[in-house]
Amino acid sequence: MSVTKDDVRKVARLSRIAVDEAHLEELAGELNGILGWIDQLNEVDISGVEPMTSVVETKLPMREDVVTDGNIPDQVLANAPRTEDGFFVVPKSVE
Repeated sequence: MSVTKDDVRKVARLSRIAVDEAHLEELAGELNGILGWIDQLNEVDISGVEPMTSVVETKLPMREDVVTDGNIPDQVLANAPRTEDGFFVVPKSVE
């Protein structure tokens, strides 16, 4: 794939970047160079290589996922400007 001056102009317009006409050819060359490096990566044989999610393999300690109310409702509701029967009171937003 080759990037042209028109492609650079379009990408600049879409990304709201002001690019001078004199720099379009230079930017097209740089983008073509980047795409060339990506094409080289596509030539690498990666068969038998396991995908990595991290460079360093780590085992995180797991805990049981239990839903609780926090056991401190009075402290939580103390921050509310208005409460009623153990719940937050908020203004009506839909008519």
